[in-house]
Amino acid sequence: MTNIILCGGSGTRLWPISRTLMPKQFTKLFDNKSLFQLTVERNSQVCNKQFIVSNTEQYFLAMDQLEELKKSKNRYLLEPIGRNTAPAIALACMSVNPDELILVTPSDHLIKDEKEYIKVVAKAKELANENYLVTFGITPTFAETAYGYIEADGLNVKAFHEKPDFDTATEYFMDENYYWNSGMFCFKAGVFLEELKKYSLKIYNTSLKAINNMSQSDLIRIKHEDMAYIPEDSIDYAVMEKSTIVKVVPSDIKWSDLGSFDSLYEELPKDKNGNTKNDKLISVNSKNNLIYGTNKYIATIDIEDLIVVDTEDALLITKKGSSQKVKELILKIPKDTELRNIHLTGHRPWGTYTVLDESSGYKIKKIEVKPNCRLSLQKHFHRNEHWVVVSGTATVRVEDKTYLLRANESTYIKMGEIHRLENNGKVPVVLIEAQVGEYTGEDDIVRIEDDFNR
Repeated sequence: MTNIILCGGSGTRLWPISRTLMPKQFTKLFDNKSLFQLTVERNSQVCNKQFIVSNTEQYFLAMDQLEELKKSKNRYLLEPIGRNTAPAIALACMSVNPDELILVTPSDHLIKDEKEYIKVVAKAKELANENYLVTFGITPTFAETAYGYIEADGLNVKAFHEKPDFDTATEYFMDENYYWNSGMFCFKAGVFLEELKKYSLKIYNTSLKAINNMSQSDLIRIKHEDMAYIPEDSIDYAVMEKSTIVKVVPSDIKWSDLGSFDSLYEELPKDKNGNTKNDKLISVNSKNNLIYGTNKYIATIDIEDLIVVDTEDALLITKKGSSQKVKELILKIPKDTELRNIHLTGHRPWGTYTVLDESSGYKIKKIEVKPNCRLSLQKHFHRNEHWVVVSGTATVRVEDKTYLLRANESTYIKMGEIHRLENNGKVPVVLIEAQVGEYTGEDDIVRIEDDFNR
């Protein structure tokens, strides 16, 4: 069975922890593992293959985190633009054998009862082998208005319901025939595609055209123009709500989609005062708070039921019960900042960079290049760069000259000069980069050659 892992989404509901280029599924929130890594580990118990659907930026994050888990044999499908879950699943299913059993899972859900999870997946497999489309219905633990619901009669799906108001959610919660819609599915690839063809022919045809334009390999890149022609729709709307062969497996698996800081608070370990555990928390008479921060000490006095999230460049403070409004807050972030997109530390396929200081006319970065990796051959139109190596040995190319820089050695790159930074050694290269110029944005880069096809 193949696990199709959907890595889309910008993760704005957990801002400022989560950013567009570092969404919540790749943030290490539990035991120094990300939700993506926990998803892979959990599903490796029931699947023998991973098929990751993501965009280009998340592809490199996924590769790095799979490498940490020593998972090397993976397939990837890269979408240039998101078109929702139906096209993503269709493209992946068109890339495997029609008889292959598929387990579709989001990459950002938490499941704490893995023993029960293995049991419900086994039941779903049985039904999928009988050519049903199977969804997983989560047994509700309270009246939730943020989830869609599945109305069932035994294993038969009667109806899918949109996110309800509180009174309707309470009615659903009191009725044992209603389940939260988990967004997880199990079926044969070919069975799903036949139902897609029957009920959403345009998605089927345009997805098939996109796949036929690609070479089949461990890395499938969909062309932008092909992806743009595929209609945007969810698997629920495109197939599941219309199909007559849908079954639901009731699942009491301690599941959460971690869609808000309130739900994150429920899952994190607490101290004796009900505050989330944090080695850098100093508190006096403070109870039942979510306190998140990694670098600075956070001191609290006489506060209760608050959410305090501290990152290097943004601080969020809200009352518990109001964290769903973060999506409204995102709209107010100034568009001339990178606050919604990226942390001060950015992850790239070759390593990381951290912005140490920035002001008008300059930017200071720490750059770390992984062994046997190199940046693109590039040039800039609006800035000069000074590089000082802190550790390791860097191979530097500037125009037609190539030379080595060791610790405490430096070089200067003029505006417009073609250059490249490379690490041919066995340990990371760490350097300090000082950018000086009228504009130091990340988009002032012209790539001439790039190992990662960016």
